[in-house]
Amino acid sequence: MFVNLKIAVIILNWNGQKLLDQFLPTIIRFSNPEYCDIYVADNASTDNSINFIKENFSSVKIIQNNENGGFAKGYNDALKNVDADIYALVNSDIEVTKNWLHPIISEFENDKNTAIIQPKILDFKDKGKFEYAGAGGGFIDKYGYLFCRGRIFESLEHDNQQYNDTTTIFWASGACFFIRSFVYHELDGFDEDYFAHQEEVDLCWRASNLGYTIKYVGSSSVYHIGGATLQNTNPKKTYLNYRNSLYSLVKNLPKKELFSVLFTRLFLDGISGIKFLAEIKPRHFFSIIIAHFSFYYNLPKTITKRKKILNHNEKYYYTKSIIWQYFIKRKKWFNQL
Repeated sequence: MFVNLKIAVIILNWNGQKLLDQFLPTIIRFSNPEYCDIYVADNASTDNSINFIKENFSSVKIIQNNENGGFAKGYNDALKNVDADIYALVNSDIEVTKNWLHPIISEFENDKNTAIIQPKILDFKDKGKFEYAGAGGGFIDKYGYLFCRGRIFESLEHDNQQYNDTTTIFWASGACFFIRSFVYHELDGFDEDYFAHQEEVDLCWRASNLGYTIKYVGSSSVYHIGGATLQNTNPKKTYLNYRNSLYSLVKNLPKKELFSVLFTRLFLDGISGIKFLAEIKPRHFFSIIIAHFSFYYNLPKTITKRKKILNHNEKYYYTKSIIWQYFIKRKKWFNQL
């Protein structure tokens, strides 16, 4: 395959030597050096990651960030030093497949308005099922709750080739995230106040506000461990997800939806907190409380960011309430929505 685009695969690492040892060889094997450079962007690791890469993977370029600024700042700092047409941001716990790059490169070449692409993301531990983070492409409901083709809340579908298509989506997973470099820089990269979790949703939303298209390409597959850095059961992840989702709503909601949607979302978050208490998960309950206090504290700064976004997409959501569809109407699969 002749490729006109220059690709850079960038793996963000923090104390992930074991994951690099397990997954970096496959990325090297299935990424053609004629048009693809591979980087590890290290977030000030304290393990032996840097020396390990130098000793075992001489073809891999190393970018050493000065601090662990999380996913958002880590990539923003690293990508200042990367020259490419397409950035492929790949988690260190991703196993790629032989044909993972070609379908995505072809889509970028064929559709100039496509700015961001996600492949099919399957579960490394159970390769016949979709993986939580991204699955068959991401969507959002009216109140900012995220779901995917192949995954709604904790319900995961088996991969029966039902999502082998190429289609427009609302957000692409940061686990394996392709973006045109000029779009990334036009958007000033990820919002570093997110630190980690849902910064890719915000970036996709801002790209959509500018009229760019986000796509899922199901003919490309990768396998993701998921939770290798921060487990779903970790209260810190609950805190980041709830706070960052509120950030995204304030920044990106259309004006006519802003107050009603935000008020409803705050109410629904309260119900989620009560549910955590009923499940005897007090640390997650307090994570939501702390997330809300952090959101309120940073609200003036978030409003300032909103004012810089000149257009807010009024057709942002796929379904009015995924909460209602899932918990009340018992619709567990995407094709039931």
